[in-house]
Amino acid sequence: MTGIRGGRILDPATGTEKTADLLIQDGKIAAMGQGLDFSGCEEIIEAEGLTVAPGLVDVHVHFRDPGLTYKEDIHTGAAAAAAGGFTTVVCMANTRPVTDNPETLRYVLEQGKDTGIHVLACASVTKGMQGKELTDMQELRRQGAAGFTDDGIPILDRELLRRALLEADALQVPVSLHEEDPALIAQNGINRGRISEKLGIGGSPAEAEITMVEQDCRLAEETGTAVNIQHISTAGAVEAVRRSKARGSRVTAEAAPHHFTLTEDAVPEYGTLAKMNPPLRTEADRQAVIRGLQDGTIDMIATDHAPHSVAEKAKPLTEAPSGIIGLETALALGITELVKPGHLTLMELMEKMSRNPAKLYHLPFPGVAAGAPADLVIFDENQEWVPEHFASKAVNTPFKGRKLTGQVRYTICGGKIVYQA
Repeated sequence: MTGIRGGRILDPATGTEKTADLLIQDGKIAAMGQGLDFSGCEEIIEAEGLTVAPGLVDVHVHFRDPGLTYKEDIHTGAAAAAAGGFTTVVCMANTRPVTDNPETLRYVLEQGKDTGIHVLACASVTKGMQGKELTDMQELRRQGAAGFTDDGIPILDRELLRRALLEADALQVPVSLHEEDPALIAQNGINRGRISEKLGIGGSPAEAEITMVEQDCRLAEETGTAVNIQHISTAGAVEAVRRSKARGSRVTAEAAPHHFTLTEDAVPEYGTLAKMNPPLRTEADRQAVIRGLQDGTIDMIATDHAPHSVAEKAKPLTEAPSGIIGLETALALGITELVKPGHLTLMELMEKMSRNPAKLYHLPFPGVAAGAPADLVIFDENQEWVPEHFASKAVNTPFKGRKLTGQVRYTICGGKIVYQA
């Protein structure tokens, strides 16, 4: 039995905020209250001054396994997740081979069982992520797919996407969409604007995202199905989702920490470490993302954890792959950039990093309560720290060496401590 003494319980499942003790036994919270008896505990965590919250849920990670394990594998990715306070992650389907078949899906899920956290996986919407033919969505769901996505590649065929949405709706799982129209992009990973002009790079215009988000919101409304807009980055796309929700759609949206933290001005400073799809945008776009998080237009924060090797990121800006790692800095960036400036309360941040992501995939979310699974993150919201070393295989992040506020002390999954600072 494990005891947690004197922590501040922050539970977005019930809106509860109070100081209490916890007892954990057999993978569950056995008791919660004041002055609990810890005499039978094998381990006691002194949590006075710390926050105890439900384990974080990330609906958008790339663990590169199978096929690209020199960047990351399921075990190192899960270790990075645990270090960031995440107890559940959802892997994207752009593996090699693509997760478009039961064998690859089973491999990911089986590997995930040995990591100490809950590793879920999406299957691809289309075979080979080619955008031409739907996968056997019913069979993939039967084999354990949490949902469907061709993340990394937009689905341009409207009729094919319509069929996919209707099929996923029947299976009661979401379809998550990468929204960038390649016809409008001269060079991905860099916003088309002041910085791209200075660098002589064509870049990716805001319209590439906005037009597709508008189209897919309308399709969601026409079909009455659930659509999740991934890593939203532009003011126009945020407004399109806001209008669609006002019309009664079942559209949800996610924002990555880098899009509410950085702008295109980071590119000259950090080079390829600031290259990602969709790219870092303008300050007006960053503020729009923050407003979207404030008013509920953007439902959740998802990292889009995208590891690459040092050699790959050392290539010239136009040749290096897009993406940054994000699991180990996400909570701290949320606290530093959203909570401390007063954009969100800590409870609202927890809602967007645990309750709402769990809701997207219809995962049980009992919160912090007696009888609930002991999936918890314990953190110091006021502790300043500097990310220097990572559990991930990769180090491709502009946040290395940057002072952040909010440090994970423990991550507990299934009653077991899977990370301790």
